[in-house]
Amino acid sequence: MIRIVRGIVQRTTRWGPRLGTLLGAAAGAAFALVGAPASSQVAYSETVSGDLSNNGLSPTVVSLLLGDNLVSGTTGKNAAGVIDRDYFTITLAPDEALDAIVLQPGTTTLGTLGFSFIGVQSGGTVTVLPTATSAAGLLGWTHYDQSEIGTDILDNMGVPANNSTGFTPPLGAGSYTFWVQEASTGSVNYAFDFHVAAIPEPSSWAMLLLGFGAIGLAMRQRRGLQPSQRRCL
Repeated sequence: MIRIVRGIVQRTTRWGPRLGTLLGAAAGAAFALVGAPASSQVAYSETVSGDLSNNGLSPTVVSLLLGDNLVSGTTGKNAAGVIDRDYFTITLAPDEALDAIVLQPGTTTLGTLGFSFIGVQSGGTVTVLPTATSAAGLLGWTHYDQSEIGTDILDNMGVPANNSTGFTPPLGAGSYTFWVQEASTGSVNYAFDFHVAAIPEPSSWAMLLLGFGAIGLAMRQRRGLQPSQRRCL
């Protein structure tokens, strides 16, 4: 997109310095839109930082940056039937959005079920009881398994199911708490890439639209000129 806008600027600045200034500003806005720096980080690893919270009312706080954020851990059920659930909360700034959760290599599923569970609730806690028969209170949830490694599962989570609210990705500014668990007996690994994208500020959008509006105006004026006049531009 940056290359396209710059090309338009180069071809149209001959229509006048004022237009060139406007288009230069538009190119800058486009760069702000798609050229913001991104990073890749390990946001949380249970191997490094210890077990994530097993309590939905007191989840572990996980900080995300723009770009790729890896969250990994283990979950499962022991022989006594005690389930290890993992709860963690994230907060997105007004200029950020969670646009993908991609299942990563290293994720394993097992047992009679053959899949694991991930759910999300708006806010800083999960108030839905683990034993609940309804997902009412959750924004969304889905089951996942090893066959989905490399797949974005955020869309699947957004589909309303069993009374969950449902949502259309991306998830915008605010706090969200995630709940991960495996109900089969044994221990499994999971790894997710939470991808955070930058959302342009309204002023950036306005500058971009202004620049393209100037392009349209100049092109309409150019079409209104006589052929001899066009050659002088």
